[in-house]
Amino acid sequence: MQLIVSAGAIALIVIWGLLSPATLGSFFNTALASITHNFGWLYLWLVLGLVVLAFFLAFSRFGDLKLGDTDDEPEFSLHAWFAMLFAAGMGIGLVFFGVAEPVSHYGSPPDGVTPNTPEAAHVAMRYAFFHWGLHPWAIYGVVGLAIAFFTFRRKAQPLVSSVTEALPWKVVRLLSPAFNVLAIVATAFGVAASLGVGATQINGGLHAAFGIQVSAVNQAIIIVVTTLLFLTSAVTGVERGVKWLSIGNLMLAALLALFVLVVGPTVAIIDTFTTTLGSYLSEFVRMSLRMTPFRDSTWVGDWTIFYWAWWLAWSPFVGLFIARVSKGRTIREFIMGVVLAPTLVGFVWFAIFGGAALNLEIFRQVPLAAAVKDDVATAMFVMFNAMPASGLLSFVATLLVFIFFVTSGDSATLVLGTMSTQGDPNPPAKVKIIWGVLVAGIALSLLLVGGIKAVQAATIVFALPFSVVLLLMAISLVMAVREDWHAEDVRERHLHRKLREWVSREDAAGGEATAKVPPTASRSLASPVEKPETR
Repeated sequence: MQLIVSAGAIALIVIWGLLSPATLGSFFNTALASITHNFGWLYLWLVLGLVVLAFFLAFSRFGDLKLGDTDDEPEFSLHAWFAMLFAAGMGIGLVFFGVAEPVSHYGSPPDGVTPNTPEAAHVAMRYAFFHWGLHPWAIYGVVGLAIAFFTFRRKAQPLVSSVTEALPWKVVRLLSPAFNVLAIVATAFGVAASLGVGATQINGGLHAAFGIQVSAVNQAIIIVVTTLLFLTSAVTGVERGVKWLSIGNLMLAALLALFVLVVGPTVAIIDTFTTTLGSYLSEFVRMSLRMTPFRDSTWVGDWTIFYWAWWLAWSPFVGLFIARVSKGRTIREFIMGVVLAPTLVGFVWFAIFGGAALNLEIFRQVPLAAAVKDDVATAMFVMFNAMPASGLLSFVATLLVFIFFVTSGDSATLVLGTMSTQGDPNPPAKVKIIWGVLVAGIALSLLLVGGIKAVQAATIVFALPFSVVLLLMAISLVMAVREDWHAEDVRERHLHRKLREWVSREDAAGGEATAKVPPTASRSLASPVEKPETR
C-alpha cells in the first residue's frame, strides 16, 4: 500500500512537471520562500536541539546501551561502517561545494561583512564549517539512532512509523503510516535532486578533462549510465556493492585531498584549518541561532535555513541506511562515528579545498569567484587548472563524484525498498530496480525540462512536515532509552544482590564462595535484558 501511495504521489508531481514545468517551479519556489521566511526559527531551534540531544545521549549514562542484544557484534568493520555512512551522508555535496561555497561566501558574505576582504574570507570558511559540520550529522545521527534503537532492541521494523508508534498519543499512532509515505516521497525527491547535481558536476569534469560539451543531453546520458551501475550494485547487496564502493571512494577522496594539500599552499591550508576551527567553536551558538529581524536580508534563509531544511529532507534516507549498517554498536560509539568523525573529516576537506581556493583567488588572482558565478559545478576544475597535473586532478575528481553518485543511488534504492516493503531490511531485487528507475526518471525528466531547481525546492518543502515527525522521533527515542536503561539497571542490581546473598550463604556455611557461580546467575548473565514492550 505504501509503495502504491508514495509512487503515485511522485508520479503525479513528475507529470505536473512535464506538462507545466513553469507552474511547478513557481509553486514550489513560492512555498519555499514562505517556509524559509515564516518557519526559519523552527529549523534553527530544532537542529540545535538535535545537536544537544546527540551529545547528551553519547556522553551520559545512556551511552553504554547497545543497539541490539548484549551479545550482538557489529556486522561491519569500523572503517567499512564509516565509509558507507559517509558516502551516503554527503559524499557528492562535499565535492560539489568544497570550493564553491567558501568562494561564494567570500564574494557575498553575511550582512555586516565587507565582500572580498580578509574578514570575508574568514567568515566564508567559518560558515562552510558550520553548514557541513555538527548540525547536519546530528540530524542524521538522531534519525538513524532512533530507527536502529527500535529495530535492534525492540525488534520493530526499520521504519519511521516504528519509532512514532511507541509514543503514548493515539493521534500520533494513527498518523504513523502517513509518516512513512512522507519519508519515502522526501527521500525520492532528495535523491533525484542529488543525481541532477552529480550529473552536472560529472559533465563539468568531463569537459575539463576531455573537452566533452556541457549539455542537458550529455547529463541525461550520465544519469542513465550511472543508474545502470548503481542498480547493478544494489542488486548485489550491501555486503558487496555498497561496502566496497564506499571504501574505495573514501580512499580516493583521501588521496585527492592529500595531493591538493601537498602541491597547494600547504601552510596556508593548515593555518586556515586552525583559525577556522577556533572561530567555529567560539561562534557556535551565535551562528546556530542567527536570524536577521532588523535587516531586509535573505542570506540566512538562502544558506543556513535552506541547508537545515535540506538535511531534514534527506534524514529519513540517510538515517535509515545508517541504522541498517549499525547493529551491535553502542549509542556512544554510534554518535562518535556518525556525528563527530564525519564532522572532523568535513572540516579537513573544506580547509584543504576551500582554503586553497581562497588563497589562489586572493594572492594569485585565479578567477574562482567568476567561475562560481558562471557555473558552480566547474569551480573545482578551475582551481585544478592552477595546479600541477591539472588533467589528472580533474579526472580523479570526476571519478570521485561518479562513484559517490553510484553509492548514493545504491543506498537510496535499498532504503526506498525497505520503507516501501513494510521494513524489509533486504527488499527484493525487483523492488530496488523499480525505485532506481523511478528516481532516475524523476531526475531525467525534470532535467530535460529544466526543472532540477524545482525538485530541489520540492525537497525543502517536504522537510517542513517531516521536521515535526523528527521531533516526535526524538521524544520517542529519549523515552525508550530511559526505559531500557532503567530495565538494565534494575536487572543488574538484582543480579548483584543475588550474588551477594549467595556469597553470604556460602561464607556462613564455610564453603568456597568463589568455587562456582550459581546457575541462576549464569543464566542471568547470558540472557539479554528484557525490553519494555513497545506501546
